[in-house]
Amino acid sequence: MTESADHRPQHLPLAPGTRVLITGGAGFLGSHLAEALLDRGCRVAVIDNLSTGRFDNIRHLTPNARFSFAIDSITNEAVLDHLIGDCDLIYHLAAVVGVELIVKDPVSVLESNVFGARAVLAAANRYKKPVLITSSSEVYGKSERVPFAEDDDQVLGPTTRARWSYATSKTAIEHLGLAYHRRLELPVIIARLFNVVGPRQRARYGMVIPRFVRQALAGEPLTVYGDGRQRRSFCDVSDAVRALVLLAEHPQARGRVFNVGATREIAIRDLAGLVLRLVTGEPPSSERITLVPYDRVYGPGFEDMQRRLPDVSRIQALTGWRPTVPLEDTLRRVIASLGGPAAGRPIASPAVAGDGENA
Repeated sequence: MTESADHRPQHLPLAPGTRVLITGGAGFLGSHLAEALLDRGCRVAVIDNLSTGRFDNIRHLTPNARFSFAIDSITNEAVLDHLIGDCDLIYHLAAVVGVELIVKDPVSVLESNVFGARAVLAAANRYKKPVLITSSSEVYGKSERVPFAEDDDQVLGPTTRARWSYATSKTAIEHLGLAYHRRLELPVIIARLFNVVGPRQRARYGMVIPRFVRQALAGEPLTVYGDGRQRRSFCDVSDAVRALVLLAEHPQARGRVFNVGATREIAIRDLAGLVLRLVTGEPPSSERITLVPYDRVYGPGFEDMQRRLPDVSRIQALTGWRPTVPLEDTLRRVIASLGGPAAGRPIASPAVAGDGENA
């Protein structure tokens, strides 16, 4: 569990009045994090260039006197320096994300992600402000050692395949952040996120759940890439936000890497069936699911991983965190947020495997 307030250092963040900067805070995860921090009484500043984030995600926060928003790039040194100098804690979420962008524009992925992180870390170091960096399960690459633990080896594909540019950028950022911690004593925490999902996530950049939900609501076939047997664990955004808050509060998290994700898996084809059942209230028919070869979507040579399952024992041991939101509940909220009526009755899904932590 987290330490009691009586034993926390005075500089430990997230008490009411704490000044928090969120880079990429107009995005899916950042907007939910901003809400949670405002609910705790924090003062929240967001910087986002709206390249993939949306002002609509944070529009409802603007009347709050403790919220501010700067439309700008984190590579704008003067703006970033001012914001970091005026905060107590930084959540660095800004990044180019989404498989489609990764494949189509690896230059932006590498330059935006790595140079942006370098700018944030350099400014944070000038003021010695703690930084929590969100990384990705992509850093585990093609490893077949499941569930993935934080100190496992990474197995990335060749540099000749653009698909690996995102994983490479996130790996480089982790190395950079931890180097700042080791050599310059900058308080840095790394959170490796596994398939965080929920309302406000967009299908536009290749995110599977909003794509499935939009297709189901439109009466279209759900397009499953590959054979659909690849398995993923989906973490509700509220669970992920709770983890990010707990990690930032804990002094012993600094200088360490933590997996954040759900501990149950579902095959992507079964996920499509579950979405259909929740939208229609009826068993899915095979005609409503279409398998699409990866090459047709991402070009020749695209590689996808069969499993992405985290070992979350490290964060659980330190903070007591564990995922709690059932996948069906997350899907219902996504369906409702996109204007559809989720089926009201509970659905038992034999396709979801696991031991009960996130079912």
